[in-house]
Amino acid sequence: MIRKLQPLALALVIVATLPALAMAKSQLPVFTDLAEHAGKAVVNISTESKNQAVQPQQFFGQDQLPEGHPFREFFERFFGGQMPNQPRKQNSLGSGFIISEDGYVVTNNHVVQDADKVSVLLQDEEKEYEAKVVGLDPETDLALLKIEAGQKLPVLRFGNSETARVGEWVLAIGNPFGLGHTVTQGIISAKGRILGAGPFDDFIQTDASINPGNSGGPLIDLDGRVIGINTAIIPSGEGLGFAIPSNMAAKIIQQLKSGKTIKRGWLGVSIRGLSDTDAKALGLDKPTGALVAQVFPEDPAGKAGVKQGDVILSVNGKTVDDNNDLLRKIAGLRPGDKAHLVLWRNGEKVKATVTLGDRSKNARQQQPGKKPAPQKDQSAQELGITLRPVADENEAKALGLEKPEGLVITGVKANSPAMREGLRQGDVIVQANQQDVNSVEQLRKVLDAAGERGAIMLLVKRQGRSVFIAIPIDKK
Repeated sequence: MIRKLQPLALALVIVATLPALAMAKSQLPVFTDLAEHAGKAVVNISTESKNQAVQPQQFFGQDQLPEGHPFREFFERFFGGQMPNQPRKQNSLGSGFIISEDGYVVTNNHVVQDADKVSVLLQDEEKEYEAKVVGLDPETDLALLKIEAGQKLPVLRFGNSETARVGEWVLAIGNPFGLGHTVTQGIISAKGRILGAGPFDDFIQTDASINPGNSGGPLIDLDGRVIGINTAIIPSGEGLGFAIPSNMAAKIIQQLKSGKTIKRGWLGVSIRGLSDTDAKALGLDKPTGALVAQVFPEDPAGKAGVKQGDVILSVNGKTVDDNNDLLRKIAGLRPGDKAHLVLWRNGEKVKATVTLGDRSKNARQQQPGKKPAPQKDQSAQELGITLRPVADENEAKALGLEKPEGLVITGVKANSPAMREGLRQGDVIVQANQQDVNSVEQLRKVLDAAGERGAIMLLVKRQGRSVFIAIPIDKK
């Protein structure tokens, strides 16, 4: 038998529930003040670059929009309104944030790469400031700009991404799809993500909405500190945005600001991670550290006595989690620095001190005595990428390949077909339409043959993983 609540009893239930609801509501963060304060230091970045003749893109209903309509202006700004087969300037949009009152601005390298002109627009201002590119670091996808605004500017400070925890609230501010100063909120979904975007991947993952145009904008904690620089998305995913950790970015930006060329340490070994089976075979309690697969005798590690089969457990007293962690730790040191290593060798711990070399001079060199002919970057304009053959065994290992094969992507043009479909610097194209491609000439033949289809299917190797990506072909 079902009993009905009397009006007085029902009122008591409601009164008892209200405080609980009020308490739950009070525990949720309020982002209004944070968005207002932080937003003042977030900027919109637009670039212009000279481009070859292209077919303009048309969208359903675009030609029916009246002059001055904001969406008509959006389409024209992004995709141009010139006649087919006429040279035009290509525009792209991104985000950034101010880190000093005198006008230094942080953004992504891919936002300003190859741009002939970079302009910065401040919040609530109509005037655009032409920006000088102070420095670029393609390997971490960071860039530093400078504007002369003639006034003290609002700034954002870097926070500590190391202490940021999964589940914490974060705020993203940027310029998605040209819609300036858009604020989205979410949490830190994960840390230490490896996407294959570069050799030093260590991304913060967030479910705060990030879209094309957010690149270079800040990921902010509840204290108003920048803990990440928004830089990547997975096109087919929702709630999957990725940011460069602030602790990594701050060091790079400081070097760029001081006018220094980015220099990274170099061991001179090939490495890989360990499986559970590897750990058992080597007598380790767990699969931690980086296994040395090859040592080049004339390089720093070889001179210091590191041997093939060693497992590098720590660098300067800090534990090495895996091969990617080792790359980041060594890259965080400079040429000439001492790296004090703890190695696992024949069931015992041994020590070695390595005087590091220069990564920029060694990362793409072949083994001693086998110097390859220099390979220049070449462009595939139909896709919007620059690329070249994989140089040698050493570079193949660094790219996650079993052998030197395919074409490594050295640059992806902003707003290109390749960028829109998710190709990244460091990807290796091994097949195009099911045909092996080991030279740019081979790729061009496949592109020519695929012109009638209007698209090409690429098999891409991304840090050991195989990915199929279909790319529309821009007909010239």
